[in-house]
Amino acid sequence: MTTYTVTRQIDIDAGHRVLTHASKCRHLHGHRYRIEATCLADHLQDTGEQSDMVLDFGFLKEAMMAEIDSPCDHGFLAFSGDSDLLAMFCPAGRDIEGWRDGLLTAVARDGFCLTCDTRLATKLYVLDANPTAEQLCRHWFRRLAPVVADRSGGLARLQEIIVWETPLCRAVYRED
Repeated sequence: MTTYTVTRQIDIDAGHRVLTHASKCRHLHGHRYRIEATCLADHLQDTGEQSDMVLDFGFLKEAMMAEIDSPCDHGFLAFSGDSDLLAMFCPAGRDIEGWRDGLLTAVARDGFCLTCDTRLATKLYVLDANPTAEQLCRHWFRRLAPVVADRSGGLARLQEIIVWETPLCRAVYRED
């Protein structure tokens, strides 16, 4: 069977903490994440502006910027179950329970919540899972996959997302 793949990388800077970690990753810290998205097709487009391509690299970059970079770059990635952390971001003078309930409602509905309605007006991206490299792979895969399918007219599918948390450590997510 013949297959073609294309891969695009982007880098973002973001903070996080891993609530359940028994060592240093339980502390607030940040990373320069490198995210790789690989798309797969069994044949190339035969018409239009993507003729002879799996998916135009520019389209893939645009999708990654919209689904990953724009909401997460220079933000803080937080687990919706990390109540103490979320309390630190609650705007001064606001009812913590009401503010947090709004975040949790959005996460339950959409799988995430992006807000700058925070104590320091900083970007906060709340997920339904601990923001480990593995969970970020899965989350970003599920956000990006339908966009790839749409932009390729159904020809290409997102094969995998790789998240490099450091230059030496990476996680990979695929759905078969």
